[in-house]
Amino acid sequence: MTDLSLRALENQIDRLIEPWAKDFSPGVTLGVVRGRELIAHRHAGFASIEHGVPIGPGTRFRIASVSKQFTCAAILLLAERGLLDIAAPARSLLPDLPEAYAPITIAQLMHNTSGIRDMLEIQRQGGGDLGTPLTATDLLAGIQRQRTLNFAPGTRYLYSNSNFFLLGLIVEKLSGLPLERFLESEIFAPLGMTATAHTPNVSVPVPHLAAGYVEHEGRMIRAPHAFPLGGEGGLVSSVTDLAIWAVNARERGVPGPRVLDGLEQPAPFVNGEANFYARGLITRRYRGVATLSHGGLWPGFRTEYLRVPGHDLAVIAIANHGGIDPNQLAYRVLDAMLDRAGVVSAPAMPGSDAVRGLAGRFMSPESGATVDITVAEDGAVTLNTYGMPVVAAPTDDGFLAVPRSSTVFAVRAIDGETIEVRLDAGTVERWVRVPDGAVLPDDLAGTYESAEMAARWIVSREVDGGLSVRAHGPVVRGPEWRIEPITERDMRLHILGTLMRGWLDVRLERDGAGAVAALLVSGGRAKAVRFERA
Repeated sequence: MTDLSLRALENQIDRLIEPWAKDFSPGVTLGVVRGRELIAHRHAGFASIEHGVPIGPGTRFRIASVSKQFTCAAILLLAERGLLDIAAPARSLLPDLPEAYAPITIAQLMHNTSGIRDMLEIQRQGGGDLGTPLTATDLLAGIQRQRTLNFAPGTRYLYSNSNFFLLGLIVEKLSGLPLERFLESEIFAPLGMTATAHTPNVSVPVPHLAAGYVEHEGRMIRAPHAFPLGGEGGLVSSVTDLAIWAVNARERGVPGPRVLDGLEQPAPFVNGEANFYARGLITRRYRGVATLSHGGLWPGFRTEYLRVPGHDLAVIAIANHGGIDPNQLAYRVLDAMLDRAGVVSAPAMPGSDAVRGLAGRFMSPESGATVDITVAEDGAVTLNTYGMPVVAAPTDDGFLAVPRSSTVFAVRAIDGETIEVRLDAGTVERWVRVPDGAVLPDDLAGTYESAEMAARWIVSREVDGGLSVRAHGPVVRGPEWRIEPITERDMRLHILGTLMRGWLDVRLERDGAGAVAALLVSGGRAKAVRFERA
């Protein structure tokens, strides 16, 4: 790039991050790699509001799930050395896993096709949250309690932190080293990634680490961190170090070409359909261009690591402000670079009149899963599943999809009462509009228990006549969750968590006499958990 075009790029980035370039606000840092060089690195906001420390080139952040590719690299390196076979069952190395996990391979853990429920959702259904003090033993116990899976291994995709937590344990078992020491000796030290480290204990001070902040009741507060971190998300790093990693991926350096090639290779589902999730990296096309990416989300920290090999580009955005979306910032920078290169634009959104009929609540008749769709005056469409609202992007074939994320969810209108929903593994369903006016059943109050969650739910009548749930789990007695009726047999549990106001979809199951016998509970990453009426 010429000096003039580089200055123009820096100005564009500065305009993007300007909202956080003010006193006493957490903020964001953004870097652009071209070829072998970090050509732009801009910052806004404070790493520490309390101490008035601005974000700078050396600021470190928790990069959460961007860690997953490094855990997979460690697994592939051990496989290259002949210490494991990725096609082998995970239970061959972790024999204490439950019998239901017997068919699951190490490769399926890396591709998120294992069917294992997410360990964070397991804790959530027991009343816990990311601010609940837990140990790694608590997390492993939740995984080991499961007797059923989200789906048969290899048949579907569903993101699960449990997969990478277990991969981290496998690395430690085979290497004889803590995960932090293995990654340091095999990857970080050889590459000179001096700002990157695996930090399982979130209470241990880390030099130059930004504080993470979230907004609460109109004010910025320190984000609570109580979970230990494993192979699913334990790294701290910086834009400069992730730029080194991006250049290393380009050069096929440490820990070797076969390992780095392996990280980028997806594997199809058993039905032959393609899976977009490789090994700790997401493979997608954006504006017709192949990308490799992964995001990270941890209370008060958000990261986007994005590579575009065909254009010799990488964009890295990291925030210590829970309200900033680095994914959107990274792709807006990429848009500017692709525009300069003359790459075709993304498909245009349909007009507001064309999408107005999508507004409302829709449900899967088979599973009871729900989506709330809102349409803004300008025609922007927001898809909200399990309390995670995302502005949809148009696809080439006429769907509106959750863009650029670890979720597969796309919709298009069939008629005013029905939408077509496209999910993973080639699954296409028809969901129907939910009418207003549902009421909660009179016989719902009572106690419900799940051995897999080690939890007891107490459903109680409130003073205003509504119902709420309080979860008594293996670690904590959770707060009250409000129940909202959806249909005569479906409802939502509204959960106020550290990261979001989420919900669980719940379907009532009645016995032959018509009495409520069980609740079938589904979250984003833990499906059809059965709570039997006590």
